[in-house]
Amino acid sequence: MIDAVAFTLDGHAGALAARTWVGETPRYVALLCHGYGEHCGRYEYVAARLVADGAAVYAVDHIGHGLSDGERVLIDDFEKVVDDFRLLDLTARREHPDLPVVLVGHSMGGMIAARYAQRYGSELAAVVLSGPVLGRWAAVDALLTAEEIPDTPIEPSTLSRDPEVGRAYVADPLVWHGPFKRTTVQALKTCIDTITAAGAVDDVPVLWLHGEDDRLVPLDGTATGWSSLAGRGSSSKTYPEARHEIFNETNRDEVLGDVVDFVGTHIRPLETLED
Repeated sequence: MIDAVAFTLDGHAGALAARTWVGETPRYVALLCHGYGEHCGRYEYVAARLVADGAAVYAVDHIGHGLSDGERVLIDDFEKVVDDFRLLDLTARREHPDLPVVLVGHSMGGMIAARYAQRYGSELAAVVLSGPVLGRWAAVDALLTAEEIPDTPIEPSTLSRDPEVGRAYVADPLVWHGPFKRTTVQALKTCIDTITAAGAVDDVPVLWLHGEDDRLVPLDGTATGWSSLAGRGSSSKTYPEARHEIFNETNRDEVLGDVVDFVGTHIRPLETLED
């Protein structure tokens, strides 16, 4: 695996910790957008697979996450997070000006990626959403109606059938193990509603991937949001018995194979045009 190179971005509310993995003569840029309470350091395996496929991979810790500034997991407006992510995209484009750019987002990062695609889809070659927070997510309404948000950490077994994934998650000091912040939950709901109202993404192909045994972001809830987001060239695939973190599942190589196949289908015509 190629070592990551760390750098910093000047985000809307402080410094953002970013990193890139770049091999020899990349064919495209892949932007990784991580989920709630985690950080982009958990995506080394994904980055390695994409680099092997010819990607220059870029990722950033969202504000309040990982090594970035900010109160832990506090986000008051996801439009500002999309603005922050735009800085990562522009950095990658400056460093690789002639390469097509694809976007891969997981969970909350899938929601951010969906909103990013609505705002900047015409500049992207492809988008992949893994277990995205879209549509009807009952947990959001339940948390907002609770008098006090319970301090209930994520059950590690809900992440993957691979027990090592859960053990590493629990032991990771950069993962948030405390309760949701009410401000963040309200911002999540607002972003979900904004995505639904904005409608279909027609200017970039989008692939939705989801584990059928996802108990954190249930498949049926996301399906309601996908029905309004999916546009021309969109497709989807689900994985029987897979849990929330499909990039860390026991069939992770199958999932990542589907990602690179999808990306390859949509960057190949661009490469032909450049030739």
